[in-house]
Amino acid sequence: MMKLLGVLPFARELLMKAVTEGDVVIDATAGKGNDTLFLSKLVSNTGKVYSFDIQEAAITATRKKLAENNQDSNVQLIHDGHEKLLNYLDQDDYENIAGAIFNLGYLPGSDKTVVTTPETTIKAIEHIIKHLKVEGILVLVVYHGHAEGKVEKDALIPFIRALPQEHFHVLEYQFTNQINNPPFIIAIEKRG
Repeated sequence: MMKLLGVLPFARELLMKAVTEGDVVIDATAGKGNDTLFLSKLVSNTGKVYSFDIQEAAITATRKKLAENNQDSNVQLIHDGHEKLLNYLDQDDYENIAGAIFNLGYLPGSDKTVVTTPETTIKAIEHIIKHLKVEGILVLVVYHGHAEGKVEKDALIPFIRALPQEHFHVLEYQFTNQINNPPFIIAIEKRG
């Protein structure tokens, strides 16, 4: 058994360190609903989850997963792009986001031409980091094993590495000896 955490367990570990009951969180890519469900349980009934996806199939799958687990009372499902999150964020949630997660790329089992893009992802990241509370964490799971994913990765890396260190801690977590461009994590923590 491997002692190092895989990419997805590590992403959740980071979020568990930043998010507690009653917090405000964002799932920027609802997908099949796994992260939305995870975040909903983390913040409990007193917290709030904003969950975004541009695909109706993802919103439907997430709604179903939440209902099956009786975890839908604290989730706002938003059928829109994550770059438009300021249109949905309540005023009192500004500068109060404890955690956020993105799974970049395409929705598994769906149309692989519908992908996250560097422009919308970077815009969403800029909005979220502005509204992260101190010690809040944004986690990006970067899937770059397809052409559009590589383009997005190549735009993200210089952007996140240029974030000012006096305001943010930025971490890259990856397995460097695996074949086929395995996903990796970028984590951004807001400093005090």
